[in-house]
Amino acid sequence: MNVMSRSVPSSQELHALLRSRAKVMILFYASWCPFSRGFLPCFEKVAADGDRDTLMVLVDDVEDAADAFGVRVYPTVLFFENGTLSRRLDGRAGIGLNERQLQDFIAVCEV
Repeated sequence: MNVMSRSVPSSQELHALLRSRAKVMILFYASWCPFSRGFLPCFEKVAADGDRDTLMVLVDDVEDAADAFGVRVYPTVLFFENGTLSRRLDGRAGIGLNERQLQDFIAVCEV
């Protein structure tokens, strides 16, 4: 699996990335959020494991991109197929996400 561990600096770059790949899983997180910081190592670990064709991307503090996809809680993971949002795993306010939820989400997405 391919991981981009850098921030996507704009929603325009994010949309271009979505058009360039068949499958993209994006973690929307915020560097100031303790739940995001706690979940980030889980996402990076899962992204580094396996041999998938899905590009896994980290989007940090790009508010216009988060707004465009209705991200209201950090962290949130979105799965896109051919540039279209097909599934989402929204974090819970005050709780966030955990590795098991991510693994289950990946299984449902058939990544």
